[in-house]
Order: sequence, then C-alpha cells, then structure tokens
Amino acid sequence: MNTTLFLQQCLTGISLGGAYALIAIGYTLVYGILRLINFAHGDIFMMAGYFMIFAMAVFPWYVSIPIVLIATVILGVLIERTAYKPLRSAPRMSVMISAIGVSYLLQNLATYLFTALPKGYPEIPILKKIYNFGGISASLVTFLTPVITIVLVFLLLQLIGHTKVGMAMRAVSKDYETAQLMGIRIDRTISFTFAVGSLLAGVGSILYFTDRMTVFPFSGSLPGLKCFVAAVIGGIGSIPGAVVGGFILGIGETVLVAMGYSTFSDAFTFILLIIMLLIRPTGIFGEKVTDKV
Repeated sequence: MNTTLFLQQCLTGISLGGAYALIAIGYTLVYGILRLINFAHGDIFMMAGYFMIFAMAVFPWYVSIPIVLIATVILGVLIERTAYKPLRSAPRMSVMISAIGVSYLLQNLATYLFTALPKGYPEIPILKKIYNFGGISASLVTFLTPVITIVLVFLLLQLIGHTKVGMAMRAVSKDYETAQLMGIRIDRTISFTFAVGSLLAGVGSILYFTDRMTVFPFSGSLPGLKCFVAAVIGGIGSIPGAVVGGFILGIGETVLVAMGYSTFSDAFTFILLIIMLLIRPTGIFGEKVTDKV
C-alpha cells in the first residue's frame, strides 16, 4: 500500500470514527446520569436521516439542517418523557426493557410510514464538494467530520465543567438522591441530557449519511450497536472515552476494508469488545466502581 493510499484510508477512517464518536457520546451521557443503556439511541439517529430527507424536499440545505437538529432533539426529549420518566423509580431492568421497546417501535414506525425500501439521502452540495490535497482526494464532509467532532466535544466538556446545568449533570451522575435533596431539578437535568445526546446524534447522522447516501428503517441498528461498543471500549460514562472508542472503531474498520477483509469489518467491532471486556472491563478511561454499603 503506497503512502497516498494509506493516508487516504486513514482520513476515511478518522471521518467515520468522528461520526461514531458523536453518536457514542449520546450513550455515554445517558448512562452517566441514569445508568441506562438507551437502546433507542441508534434509532433516533436513523429518524434524523428521514427528517433530513423530508426537510430537504421543501427547504434548502441551510434551513433543513437546523430543522433536522431541532426535530431530533424534540424526538429524544419526547422519548425520555413518555418512555423513561414514568419508570424513574422502577427497577433498572424495567427501564432497559422500555428502551428496547422504543427501539423496535421506532423501527416499525419508520417501516410503516416510509416503507422498508432504502431512500436516497439528499445531497448537501457544500459537504459533497471534492477537494484535493497532495494526491489525497475526498469530499469536504470527510475532512470536516473529525474537526466538527473535536469542536463539539470541547464545547460539551466546557458545558459540563463550567456551567450551572453542567454542575447539575455531574451531581446527578454522582448521587441521584442527594442531588434531588439539594434542590437540583432532576427531571429537567435528565431531559437536558437527552436533548444534548439527541443533538449530537442528529449532527452525526448528517455526517454519516452524507457519505453513505441511503436511509432505511434499520439503518440505525448496526451503527447504534457499534457506537455503544465504542462507548464501552472507551469506558462508558466517559466522554473522552467515547470519542477515543469511536475513532478506534472507525479507523479499524476502514483498515480492514482497505486490506480486502471487508467481510470481517463488522465482526472486528465485536471481537474488539470481547478482548476489551476480558482485559479491561471498565474500558480505556473507565474507573472501577465500588458498591456503597
């Protein structure tokens, strides 16, 4: 493999990893606060793809993007309010079953409303423009994805570390009951967390589908599962961990495809998960949790 081709594949892998990282942060944020694996998160990402298809049919791309992001945030908060909030005091298993139910509901709703046939993702002209740098040729979205990911992660870390709502999120993640006793509005904090996770999933969907060009009702299942694996590999509950896990999976998959092992690119994700769970169950950035007596 020559240097140019190698750099081209690395760039593609970093771009894919950036999209994975944005979606993985949604899993890690919700887990950090509720200790819940939001299995519907991948399907929120899929619905964002459909939102863009219908928004672009009516509006230009620069109007469609804000509409899609707002619609995705509303969907995420609505799911939290209707499916998870009533189960706040229920056993954790009940909430997890509810999350699986919401995932299947969204998939079947999309199949009923939009049919199971793949729909073409609209082309956003500015993102599909091809650029050449020293023999490396790629669309703007490929160069832009890792940059957007890093900027959004930086802003998110600033939000969590230096704002009042961020302090509330950290308090709730540390001790739910104590935070409630200290006057923190738990429901508002949890809804805000779902809103942020859904917003990042919406951005991730635009970057992901722009390169893949088709959306179908189950197009969020495998990416969603991979992004959950990315969050686990990085250390679920850790935002930097989710980002690192996303980039590891994106680059690893792309390298396998470049080497001619595309058949095993999906298996690679789950083999890596098994190895990580055997070697370091808490993930790269994860901390050991001690049970309180």
